[in-house]
Amino acid sequence: MSRSAHPAGPRHADVLPEGHYSGPPADLNALDPKVWAQTVSRDEDGVVTVGGVDVQKLAEEYGTPAYVLDEADFRARARAWRTAFGADADVFYAGKAFLSRAVVRWLYEEGLNLDVCSGGELATALSGGMPAERIAFHGNNKSKDEIRRATEAGVGRIVLDSFQEIVRVAHIARELGKRQRVQIRITVGVEAHTHEFIATAHEDQKFGIPLAGGQAAEAVRRALQLDSLELIGIHSHIGSQIFDMSGFEVAAHRVVGLLKDIRDEHGVELPEIDLGGGLGIAYTSDDDPREPHEIAKALTEIVTRECEGARLRTPRISVEPGRAIVGPTAFTLYEVGTVKPLDGLRTYVSVDGGMSDNIRTALYDAEYSVALVSRTSDAEPMLARVVGKHCESGDIVVKDAFLPADLAPGDLIAVPATGAYCRSMASNYNHVLRPPVVAVRDGESRVIVRRETEEDLLRLDVG
Repeated sequence: MSRSAHPAGPRHADVLPEGHYSGPPADLNALDPKVWAQTVSRDEDGVVTVGGVDVQKLAEEYGTPAYVLDEADFRARARAWRTAFGADADVFYAGKAFLSRAVVRWLYEEGLNLDVCSGGELATALSGGMPAERIAFHGNNKSKDEIRRATEAGVGRIVLDSFQEIVRVAHIARELGKRQRVQIRITVGVEAHTHEFIATAHEDQKFGIPLAGGQAAEAVRRALQLDSLELIGIHSHIGSQIFDMSGFEVAAHRVVGLLKDIRDEHGVELPEIDLGGGLGIAYTSDDDPREPHEIAKALTEIVTRECEGARLRTPRISVEPGRAIVGPTAFTLYEVGTVKPLDGLRTYVSVDGGMSDNIRTALYDAEYSVALVSRTSDAEPMLARVVGKHCESGDIVVKDAFLPADLAPGDLIAVPATGAYCRSMASNYNHVLRPPVVAVRDGESRVIVRRETEEDLLRLDVG
């Protein structure tokens, strides 16, 4: 599979045509390090461990399903991004991927900034100890209350997403007697190699102000005229789960073209450019993501080259990796409940979670890997579909995978690369309780987001 390949591929029928899926791996017990967190391995008894803790103990102590997060892996990936871009650039972790107060503390300690896009994410960021000046506030429809809270807190930047928002932020900042630092998000007309629902730089979508037709240039004019706004740069985000850098090259060319036009019209060289996030991770062994140092080198060279061509000073670059940091650091641990063979088709493996803890397969047709983790097996491989317990035929966790034919109720299986968007997008469908997030490190484990209880559900139901 090429770097531009993406797990949210074309939709297909429930029963796949023969040959759509690849054959079974040579060893069903192997754990591909591209897909699993760094400290994941099997012990001498064949049980999978993470951070020095085996999954059977985790299941006994915390129950299943559970998101299990490798803290050492998370920190290592955060450091790798920070080191790759160096002191002359900013790395903003995209909180929408997964956010908790523990994660905020890790980010602060590892020197990353934080991107939020709601009042709740802002509250979590501030409560977790992230300095407001290291927070960026995104969103296509920020409420007046959210803008006021962000401005009062002193966030380092608000990313303006529309003409109305330019006026709204300026008005609130003036009322508060502040000059708010802002960027303008533009859509550059680049079609990222990604799923339609997560490609964000083409013009027919809700985010940003189009570059086409002079709309972005007009937004810049308006922002520069408002004393309560300090326009510090341009923001561009072309999509998510991207492996191919060519889209960034085209986007940077167009953004730098706008910077040149701003310089020529207003005599102002904006000091920053934010290229967004969206870099992909390995959900399966076929995926081939780039390393942070490769991405940093490529993006820096692209922007530098474009600015030299336009005779502009190279602006400070910002990036927003979220999935690329937290995605690979976690897996979801399930207990098998029902194993249902369908002759000539596949075997359905039902687990004690499903679309309430991972909606991405149903929403994006995303692909995942899966492994038996409570033991090893020498049984023949069987084509399996891992499904949840919800009242939907689309309640699929892993559409097509090979698992040992002796898989049985009570076995533990795990789906890797579920650190991003799974807990963030989790729901209470069928009044199922959202799982906990358990962090592991150096032989110890702790809950950083506790499992919901029935009392939590009933507390919100006022009757």
